[in-house]
Amino acid sequence: MIINGLRITAIISAILFSSISISAEQLYTDQPPVTPELAFSGTFNVGVTTITATDPKRLNTGNFITNIERPLVLELWYPAQATEQSPLATYKNVTRLQKPFELQGAAYRDAPALDEGSFPLILLSHGFTGYRTQMFYLGEHLASHGYIVVGIDHTHSTNAEIKSPDDRPAGFVSTLYNRARDQQFLLDYFTEQQSPVANIVDTDNAAIIGHSMGGFGAINTVGGCYNFTYDMLRALGTPAPMALVMPLALNSCYGGREEADPRWKAVQLFGPWGGEQDAHSAEAMNNIEVPTFYFAGDQDNTSGYQQGIKKLYDQTGSEHNYMLLFKNARHNIGPHPAPAASFATDFELGHYMDPTWDIETINRVIEHMSLAFLDCHVKGDAARCDYLPSRQDGQQYEGALRQYRDPWPGFKHLWASGLQFYRK
Repeated sequence: MIINGLRITAIISAILFSSISISAEQLYTDQPPVTPELAFSGTFNVGVTTITATDPKRLNTGNFITNIERPLVLELWYPAQATEQSPLATYKNVTRLQKPFELQGAAYRDAPALDEGSFPLILLSHGFTGYRTQMFYLGEHLASHGYIVVGIDHTHSTNAEIKSPDDRPAGFVSTLYNRARDQQFLLDYFTEQQSPVANIVDTDNAAIIGHSMGGFGAINTVGGCYNFTYDMLRALGTPAPMALVMPLALNSCYGGREEADPRWKAVQLFGPWGGEQDAHSAEAMNNIEVPTFYFAGDQDNTSGYQQGIKKLYDQTGSEHNYMLLFKNARHNIGPHPAPAASFATDFELGHYMDPTWDIETINRVIEHMSLAFLDCHVKGDAARCDYLPSRQDGQQYEGALRQYRDPWPGFKHLWASGLQFYRK
């Protein structure tokens, strides 16, 4: 029996020969044969470790005058030297209401990285609020297929730091300013600094996967310049004195650089925020050249769809610009399924669950589509480009006399219902 590509015997052995708590929740079931082809694990063992990277000089968003150090706690997944006796990882965090939970992973905790190879760098950037392991399933999956994946705790924007409504205003301001800068800083960090993957990381071929505010930042990082105004910030609840000065600090491009960084080869944007607010310059959006892949639910009531995500997709000028639509889904199309600690209130469940879609199903579709997109545009694998659908509607049944169209590449017969794929 296989769970996330690992044999159940390996999991049992790891539990017996390590200190893993057996109370950690297993959110994922055995992958059925109807799982999309590229959602199955790759050939590499996956290691995971936790490190901290610190920017020594970042503008203090408490006053927009002084500079401060900005530490970022990171979860790092990578192709590893591992055996079935290595301890399996668990991921601890808290819900928005500060309830702790622990999730069972499929990677090997602190296993040594491979001695040789060259593996592209992928960043996972969470929303407001969130945490670095919110898409751990995707970090493990991509690492098993030959990527180095970095999950980011964006300081001032995590569940653990936003403990009450009083924490949200300052955290939101920090998010607006820092999100893109964190992404660009980490590309530079893994290029220039020592890390557990320094010998095998390829930072000349890098990508960002961002959910909500993570997507908002990623758009800026690859050229979607910010276009904040006094009126917009006041509408978001910013006090008038701050709303007057904040555009001077916020309205930047390229994660704070003067020009686009050519090392960015692709971005994936899960329900990116900012379209309804016109937070990005439409002219700058049209000049984006990096391949882009939007993921959306047409009932997204956080980022909006028609005047939000779809508008951003329509504005994006990249030659390779895609969007995958989950019909009737809302905002939470990127994170892992709901932990038991979130079941007490609708507020908590709303951070994880969707009223229409099973989140594990969404996650498997994301694994498949992400690997196709990244292999195509980051690794330059032309065969994987063919997995990106050429037909918009995933629906196959034509409605009469049992007439069917072919399934999307990599999908089993009749198992892409409810999905639509757009490309320019």
